[in-house]
Amino acid sequence: MNKTIWIIANWKSNKNISEALEWISQVGPHISKDDNLKVVVCPTFTDLSEVKKTITVGNFPIMVGSQNLSPFGTGAYTGEESAPILNQLINLAILGHSERRQNFGETDEMVAKKVEQALVNNITPLVCVQSAETPVPQGCKLIAYEPVFAIGTGNPDTSENANQVAESLKEKNGSGLEVLYGGSVTADNVSAFVSQPNISGVLIGKASLDAEGFVKICQQVSEKI
Repeated sequence: MNKTIWIIANWKSNKNISEALEWISQVGPHISKDDNLKVVVCPTFTDLSEVKKTITVGNFPIMVGSQNLSPFGTGAYTGEESAPILNQLINLAILGHSERRQNFGETDEMVAKKVEQALVNNITPLVCVQSAETPVPQGCKLIAYEPVFAIGTGNPDTSENANQVAESLKEKNGSGLEVLYGGSVTADNVSAFVSQPNISGVLIGKASLDAEGFVKICQQVSEKI
């Protein structure tokens, strides 16, 4: 495959600091240093600083991302994590995840504001879309197709259909768009997804929590590059 592949771990609301650092110690030494492989871990906000420090000290080829960021800059926004502060710790931010939309009422307009904040603060926005009809905010070049029926259910979309959705998204938003697949990704099915011509990687939820399982996923992808 002549393309960059992203493998992004979304821990959601899991792992305290000690558990997070144990995961890094188990995964970091096994990640291939390959220019065409981009591995990102997105822990809780509480874990970010220590995870970043441990990855830097270990010189592991892993980037750090957040699971969200504020649609506002710094200032009087109690409880929000702003991009100008987060950019000291992260390279990427997951925005518009279906769980954020469902549980916290996030709208396409709010996601677009978060993308703006990410871009002006040198953070790569990874916008989650639920179908080919979900709008992609201006300036966003990295998205994850995550069908709602596949999130946390163990019932992924087929790689062929995911590829068709990715192709449609590129037709609407430009061929330079990188499209990942998210939704019940495992070591057993990851190769089928990343082998599709229009899919540039995976966003992994539950399966990313287990260090050994995540390493297997990374190894499966490395063999395809």
